[in-house]
Amino acid sequence: MSPILAISLATAAIGAVVLLIGRYKLNPFIVLVCVSILLAICAGMPPQKAIASFEEGAGHVLGHIATVIALGTMLGKMLAESGGADQIALTITRLAGEKRISWAMMVIGLLIGLPVFFEVGFVLLIPLAFTLARRTSTPLLLVALPMAAALSVTHAMVPPHPATLLALAAYHADTGRTIFWGVIIGTPIAALAGPVYARFITPHIRLEGEAALAEQFASKDRPTDMPPFLTTVLTILAPVLLMLLGSAADLVTPPGSMPNTALHFVGNTDIALLLATVLSFYVLGLARGFSRETILHFTTECLGPTALIMLLVGAGGGFGRELIDSGVSKAITDVAVGAHVPLLVLAWLVAVVVRVAAGSATVAMSTASGIVGPILLHSHGTSPELMVLATGAGSVALGPMNDAGFWQIKEYLGLTVGQAIKTWSVVETLIAVLGLVFCLLASLFIH
Repeated sequence: MSPILAISLATAAIGAVVLLIGRYKLNPFIVLVCVSILLAICAGMPPQKAIASFEEGAGHVLGHIATVIALGTMLGKMLAESGGADQIALTITRLAGEKRISWAMMVIGLLIGLPVFFEVGFVLLIPLAFTLARRTSTPLLLVALPMAAALSVTHAMVPPHPATLLALAAYHADTGRTIFWGVIIGTPIAALAGPVYARFITPHIRLEGEAALAEQFASKDRPTDMPPFLTTVLTILAPVLLMLLGSAADLVTPPGSMPNTALHFVGNTDIALLLATVLSFYVLGLARGFSRETILHFTTECLGPTALIMLLVGAGGGFGRELIDSGVSKAITDVAVGAHVPLLVLAWLVAVVVRVAAGSATVAMSTASGIVGPILLHSHGTSPELMVLATGAGSVALGPMNDAGFWQIKEYLGLTVGQAIKTWSVVETLIAVLGLVFCLLASLFIH
């Protein structure tokens, strides 16, 4: 497939999604399914293969994301109904002050985001964002965008996320130095793309009422005796701590041993969230006076609004798979690789292209590092650690519609497609561009 045809098809597909959903108000799930399959057929795929490709992509994404969203929503519901989210909101407000809520959420996002995937961190923290916004009468975007920006920065630029570990291996970078420079470079990026940009864009975005999911975290019959702050925080941090244990399993136990297997098991994302959710049923449910029937009602009721989110996340995965299987992704990537540019820019550019073509930041980072890694081995003068950071920055660029995070942000915050592009897509692009700029500046002093 020629690069011109590939770029034209990808551009036309994205434009069609924006037009049909934003202007003509068609159901976004139906639009994504139709555009994805039509794209593949126009690229030369047989109709049956195009359908199978979409199903495979949607199923692959939902196999993980659906579990995360469901368990995270249940945990968030228990936090809200028990008063735990209010307890944390009041404490944060008291410590940071209402005028610094955006910055406080950015710091929380940076800390929570270190060991967990973006999607996991988001579903853990979004109930807190809803509660803080309501408690302090702060616009939701001023609270949620800084948190999400910080989660995205840590996901892309700070180990031990799986994609960064793959990039570390591909570039033969030092883990400690990568973490150090990731924090040094990532923190100001999170500040600029988060609280600073959120304060600029929020007055220009008008939300039409609350998102359906926000109502699930707004109990009208919350108990007056809120759970202790420490109990609530430990409940939220439980999946994070379990995932950290899983990451450290090979360091503290012999690989292949029974304790090692057990730590890897409880450190699995799904299992860690499951255990934390079950824990919340007791410490934020039974221990607070709720009956089993009431807890069942809470956890069943809260899943209703997540249905569309899951469908859109799956459709986004199917859209990304069509771009890959049809050859559109490879044709665009080949153009980026053929460009004669500095290695930092090349790694960033390849990651951006794969991000747009495949949607997933993890796929973009692992693919780009696999392509550029061998080139770095035969070159000199470029820091492997900065290569990891530049690749990670490029892997989150543009926040495209074939990324699960785009639809997650859109639906949770109650945005239109156009508003999601003006907010989340711009935030992701700021992270990408600032990441490249800061890496290029750092390369003047680091070799």
